[in-house]
Amino acid sequence: MSEFINITLPDGAVRQYPKGSSALDIAKSISEGLARKVLAADINGSVWDATRPLNDDAALKLLTWEDTNGKSTFWHSSAHLMAEAIETMFPGVKFWVGPPVENGFYYDVDLGDRTISEDDLRKLEVKMAELAKQNNTYIRKEIPKAEAVQYFTEKGDEYKLDLLQGLEDGAITFYTQGAFTDLCRGPHIPATGFIKAVKLTNIAGAYWKGDERNKQLTRIYGVTFPSQKQLDEYLQMLEEAKKRDHRKLGKELGIFTMDDDVGPGLPLWMPNGTIIIEELEKLAKETEQDAGYKRVVTPHIAKESMYITSGHLPYYQDSMYPPMELEGVKYYLKSMNCPHHHKIFAAEQHSYKDLPLRLAEYGTCYRYEQSGELFGLMRVRCLHMNDAHIYCTHDQFAQEFRAVNDMYLKYFKIFGIDKYVMRLSLHDPAKLGQKYIDEPELWIQTEAMVRQVMTEAGIPFVEVPDEAAFYGPKIDVQIWSTIGREFTLATNQVDFAQGRRFKLEYINQENQAETPLIIHRAPLGTHERFIGFLLEHYAGKFPVWLAPLQVKILPISDKFMDYAKSVLEKLKKADIRAEIDDRNEKIGKKIRDTELMKVPYMLVVGEKEMTEGKVSVRRQGKGDLGAKYVDEFLIDVVKEVRERVGE
Repeated sequence: MSEFINITLPDGAVRQYPKGSSALDIAKSISEGLARKVLAADINGSVWDATRPLNDDAALKLLTWEDTNGKSTFWHSSAHLMAEAIETMFPGVKFWVGPPVENGFYYDVDLGDRTISEDDLRKLEVKMAELAKQNNTYIRKEIPKAEAVQYFTEKGDEYKLDLLQGLEDGAITFYTQGAFTDLCRGPHIPATGFIKAVKLTNIAGAYWKGDERNKQLTRIYGVTFPSQKQLDEYLQMLEEAKKRDHRKLGKELGIFTMDDDVGPGLPLWMPNGTIIIEELEKLAKETEQDAGYKRVVTPHIAKESMYITSGHLPYYQDSMYPPMELEGVKYYLKSMNCPHHHKIFAAEQHSYKDLPLRLAEYGTCYRYEQSGELFGLMRVRCLHMNDAHIYCTHDQFAQEFRAVNDMYLKYFKIFGIDKYVMRLSLHDPAKLGQKYIDEPELWIQTEAMVRQVMTEAGIPFVEVPDEAAFYGPKIDVQIWSTIGREFTLATNQVDFAQGRRFKLEYINQENQAETPLIIHRAPLGTHERFIGFLLEHYAGKFPVWLAPLQVKILPISDKFMDYAKSVLEKLKKADIRAEIDDRNEKIGKKIRDTELMKVPYMLVVGEKEMTEGKVSVRRQGKGDLGAKYVDEFLIDVVKEVRERVGE
């Protein structure tokens, strides 16, 4: 038997190492500097401890802070470090689970009859820093189930005993660092010394197993970083994020409101928000008209039979509102536009000359999101979707799919979105017939088609398993705002199933009936999510073309009101959204208040301006731009609106 194993690195190079070498050993053989950054390792697609011995040939990727799984491992290990600190301050504490989350980690703990305060969090931070400096290694140990049960029985920890019930003997591991041992499948970072900066952020209540009938535990949230500088930058970003919170800005700027009598997740759009919606629709309609789309309108409800045909009921029913029954027939609120569009396609005969046929709609959909998942405009139950469905031949697919991606890039430029990732969401073969339509060959074929289009177009993308739509693979678009917050914006989906389900056909060049391929796309996602993103992206300071109020005229006193009205009349004739601040206030207060409402332009008018036929122009956030003739200002602002100039 060979004493060496073959390790395949990400660049395809194969190197031999002694059996029992760890990923950390391999990193050291490459570079000591690299080894100091390695947090974990991807071994044949699974995340392992960097210190765990390798005894078989493997494909290896070293994971650092820059890798999602590396960061996740870092934060999971930090949860264990926090648990060790909690145990020193609260002897006898019991632990449930402590997973990593999107930004940090938490641990659910049972403190008995004790409580934890903000002051305690600061003490825990100090203790965690002290423990981290000890640079204790995270030690993995495989434990027989009986031994694990005995360990937690002696500790009187019913929570870990409950976890053990669902685990098989031979698949149980303990991790120990310093004086703390926990039931955990890992992985973990090599040692606590990697953790250089700690911030415990929040205390909350959490029912055991998420069941309100169970005991309420204490959930402690935290975040850690490999350097103090990174933590400082993160905390600064959090402060900026609070200022940009779309819920806060939405209320202050009169964009949207929520009301208990209307229902959770059902936003009411106020006049300012409605203007933004209309401007986004106008942009989408112009873009789609230029791209050869045809607009349609569909009803908000449909019979159960249509959703059975589409396959949405068996695969999507949990996200749909319960049916209403009329005259013995069940109707559902529309949760997606595609079945309605398929019916429009089926209403007329088509030949290959009619394709591609692109049907577009800003359709209203209703989805029964769980109460705990609702979040401002980001997760709602009523959504207005920038939707369209493209019916094309297989030969046309690549060009059409690429054109949709090009549309994304155009929108990114308009809205100043510089950072984005396109994710190719694939199916899981083990879930065919459950989560995905049971057509294994078509899954392989269509995933390969999408992969080829993205590769040939030179568009960077990452592949994500088990995230496809039930009827085909898709591209999900992740974008980042100017402060680094990530959003899921849009989708571009391939559908190889619904055309056959709805018996959609066109006559091909051989005069035979053929089923079209269908592309589902929504480049601007929904009004709700996209406006929520824009509020945070722009911090409420919308570019002029999108701003609900574009110009505010500020007369210095009532003596200049008639002149202000004449300026207003010119602006309105040019379709500029403008108002006069006719309050009996000093000009300084008028300027400050208009700044707070984030109106792009202020036009101050007084004796000099009236005499010369000018306005003194102030730009939001930039101050005084000097005096301009009214017509000169009009030319500039109309051009800015027409060209949709960004900030």
